[in-house]
This record gives sequence, C-alpha cells and structure tokens, in this order.
Amino acid sequence: MSGGVDSSVVAALAAASGAEVIGVTLQLYDYGAATGRKGACCAGDDIRDARHVADTLGIAHYVFDHESAFREDVVERFADDYLAGRTPVPCIRCNMGPKFTDLLRMARELGADCLATGHYVRRIMSPAGPELHRAVDPARDQSYFLYGTTEEQLDFLRFPLGGMEKPEVRRLAALADLRNAAKPDSQDICFVPDSNYAGIVQKLRPEGARPGAIVHATTGETLGQHKGVIHFTVGQRRGLEIGGQAEPLYVVGIDAAAAQVRVGPKAMLAVGAARLAETNRIGPLPDAQLTAKVRSLAKPVPVSLDGPLGGGAHTTIRFLTPEFGVAPGQAAVIYAGDRVVGGGWIDATEPAFQASQGSSTQP
Repeated sequence: MSGGVDSSVVAALAAASGAEVIGVTLQLYDYGAATGRKGACCAGDDIRDARHVADTLGIAHYVFDHESAFREDVVERFADDYLAGRTPVPCIRCNMGPKFTDLLRMARELGADCLATGHYVRRIMSPAGPELHRAVDPARDQSYFLYGTTEEQLDFLRFPLGGMEKPEVRRLAALADLRNAAKPDSQDICFVPDSNYAGIVQKLRPEGARPGAIVHATTGETLGQHKGVIHFTVGQRRGLEIGGQAEPLYVVGIDAAAAQVRVGPKAMLAVGAARLAETNRIGPLPDAQLTAKVRSLAKPVPVSLDGPLGGGAHTTIRFLTPEFGVAPGQAAVIYAGDRVVGGGWIDATEPAFQASQGSSTQP
C-alpha cells in the first residue's frame, strides 16, 4: 500500500472478498516528508494516507523501513548509471528489488496466500502456468516495468486492476469512502522532486557536474561546452546550446570518463540491434513473431532473438527496421502479442548500418 488510490482499491477489494487482509507499506525514502509532495509514493503523507485507508477498511497495516536498502539498490544505482552516461529506469529496479523480492518475502513470512498489488497488468493462467499480460487499459499498462518478475514470483502475485480502467478504479475508491479516491497520480520518479534528475545525481555524485566539451561525433569538432554529463541522455536534442548548425543535432553518445558529450544527426541514432544483459524469461518462448519495447511509452516493434533468453544470460535482439531512442541502461521488454515473454537491460547497441552487416556491438 503506497498510499495511492490503486493499491488502496486493491486492499478494499480484498477486504470485501472476506479474506483476512494485511496492508504493508515500505517506507523507501524521506523526500515526500521533506517536500510535502502528494502522490510521491511510499513516504511522508503517502504513508499516512495508506494508514488511514487501512483504518477505514478495518484491516491491519504495517510499515517497514526500507530506506537504506532502497537508497543502495535503486537511488545510488540511478546516480551511477547517469554518471556513466547510461539512461536508467529506477522503477524497474525497485520492482525487481524492494517490491517483488523483499515484499514477497515479508508476505510469505506473514503466512499470506498471495500478494496483491495495484499494478496495471494481468496475470492469466495457461496450461504452462501463470502468464504476465498487458493491462486492458493501454494508457495504464505497466507491463514494461515488470518484465523482471520471475515465474515463482508470478505464481504468488495477483493484479486485480489489470482488467480495469482508471475511472472505474476511482469510482470503486469513492464507493469504499477512501479519502484518496481523487488523489492525483504520481507523474515523476518517486524520489526525484520536480523532475530534477540532475539535482539528485549531483547531490550524490558531485563529480558528474564536471564541465566538458560537446563534440561532433563524425568530425571531432568541438561545438560547445556543457556543465556536466548528468544533464544529458542519448537521443536528447534540447538544451545543447550549440546553435548555428546546418542540421539538428542530437546526443548520440556520452563518454563520462572524459566528460564528453558526442552529438550528431538523427540518422546516427538509428539502431539495428541491442545486446541485453541480465535477461529474464516468463514462460516458454512462442513460435509467434516477437516484439520489443525499448521505452515505457514506445510502441512494440518486431524483433528477432540471437541467443538464449532468461537465467541472466546475454542475448541480442535485432530490429526488423531501424529503431530510434535505444540507449544503454534502458530495458528492452519482449512480447508475444499481449504476453510478456521477458526482457533484459540494454548493455550496448549496434548502429543500423553495422547491424545489417553483423558487426559487433558498440556501447
């Protein structure tokens, strides 16, 4: 129970079923209490909202302090990835760590039969076991963030909201007289106030604010200076402050060690393949055409697999047509229709013109 309306409605549905329900909240950080933000998730006012919902429903509620583990596993890694010029996805790290590892362990220790969450995904039983599918509401689907769920975890998890749309969830919250029925959704990464990613990274890794050069990736010409690699991600166009160029330029690479930002035309962002690390597979690989999402809001695109998927193995996905916006540090999530097959972290990419020739991957 994060304090938001989604997990609160899940608790209400569980209580209404007649089951013995225990609400668990992980306190993950203190920024919510410090800033007074609402909808931050798992801190400050949100914990108080979760407790109030539990009181309203007449269920037990426990808060566990996971701030140290969250800082080490999620926040510190977020900063390290930015410092290394990668594009991190901390919500996936959180699901793979505190939420679905620590929380599942707690649920089992409490003697629970299952762990229900407010994620918008569907758990569908098949002859081979439970499968993870996209939510009915595509605007709310969170399957991209849950590709790391193991088959053992999925067997224990339940997602009651996967077949609902958000207005219905808010209606149920109002019917249950939950005070957070109209609470706004969280729009940012929970521990980053005001979307100031660079500010968080600079506080944790001051060396990331070291000035350096903005260099043209093909000519080697220095086009300008920047105030730290932490302000840039691959694919970025705005904020370069290098006007007067013949064509729009984008960040095509970051050399964090040299404090260098490399820029080039959009064509240089075309990727033909991506090497994945720490892969996970959910269920058997189908014979059907596979698709992949390389960002949470990206459309799935057709891919093929070179190598095994799952068990932490490395594999390579090859795009049938060049894909843009692919960057190391992001996750690539693989689907067969609506079913999540698995995925992994993008470790390196191949430019489209190299991938077509079978060249080795480049970071």
